[in-house]
Amino acid sequence: MSRIDEVVYEAPLADGTGTAKVKIVPLQFLKAVLPNPQDLGENYEGETSIGCRIRGIGKDGKEHTYYIYNNCSHRAAYEETGMQGVSYTTGVPAMIGAMMFCKGIWKKPGVYNVEEFDPDPFLEQLNKQGLPWHEIHDGDLEL
Repeated sequence: MSRIDEVVYEAPLADGTGTAKVKIVPLQFLKAVLPNPQDLGENYEGETSIGCRIRGIGKDGKEHTYYIYNNCSHRAAYEETGMQGVSYTTGVPAMIGAMMFCKGIWKKPGVYNVEEFDPDPFLEQLNKQGLPWHEIHDGDLEL
């Protein structure tokens, strides 16, 4: 659905007598039929919850778990930005990553994934930019 080139879609005729082949650009089609995310935020309740659950064997030979997560209130995000929490938790980390790059904090010769850079400055900025994170060491990761 994220294609930007035309595809042929067999659309049902309004009178139910068959179909017609129509060329559409899937991404443009989605934009036309889905609601604008900005229009959704006012009535959202609850929170997003984004995290990483990690389990492995430590240097001590024992199994360890680590959970790092952030919860973001849809209401608080909307009151601050006019957008719901999903947009907030998508935009803020992207902005921080761009800032890390522009300030030369995340810069090495070659091509790297963000996971290969020092996470500490990024995590520090998450706290400052409204997405505080939390950690649980050796806790139960099962729901």
